[in-house]
Amino acid sequence: MKYHKAHILIIEDEPDINELLSITLLKNDYAVTKVFDGEKGLKIAREISPDLILLDLMLPGISGLDVCKLLKSKEETSFIKIIILTALSQEHNIVKGLELGADDYITKPFSIKVLNARIKSVLRRNSIEKDKFVDIINIEKIQITPKTRTVKIDREKLDLTLTEFKILLLLATHPGWVFTRYQIITKVRGDNYPVTDRSVDFQIVGLRKKMGPKGKLIETIRGVGYRFHLNET
Repeated sequence: MKYHKAHILIIEDEPDINELLSITLLKNDYAVTKVFDGEKGLKIAREISPDLILLDLMLPGISGLDVCKLLKSKEETSFIKIIILTALSQEHNIVKGLELGADDYITKPFSIKVLNARIKSVLRRNSIEKDKFVDIINIEKIQITPKTRTVKIDREKLDLTLTEFKILLLLATHPGWVFTRYQIITKVRGDNYPVTDRSVDFQIVGLRKKMGPKGKLIETIRGVGYRFHLNET
């Protein structure tokens, strides 16, 4: 069976990093287009509609955050997956990028192994998105039934609050996705719910405790938020 070759757009102004990314992607049989500034990247993204963009945040001219915002705010480009590239010290930019609609992030310097794993994870989310509204969700031996709002681990039903259930459903139906605390509250409560880091952390602590050993699957991303962890293979 012949599979579609994913097209990845690199928007990175540092020539050495841009070239490294390009070589790595080509070796993994992706189609690659590369540009070196935000304005050109925005133009090319609109023209070719790539499957994924590797987007540096610190770009000359139009910043990476603005590129992300502009692409995700338009219906015709909102479906394009975006992985932002940034320095670990720029946690506030990571949070901002995710809240603007970026799908994941990689901090510099990055390992090629992690880069490849993150790309594969983001690209396969299309099929996950299509399948997430099934009657019963089974993931990592956790059974979630959205219609009845029940969760079972090893056939034992968990006594979750409605908020805990919604948080687990959100994370489990988007494995590998990183959600900021603000995104979690917005998605389970609505835009006008008062948001504090402590309120989200409190719910996560309670949820992990009720899940027992499986609670470790809800991973804390320091300074950013949470994700449902799957092995990156």
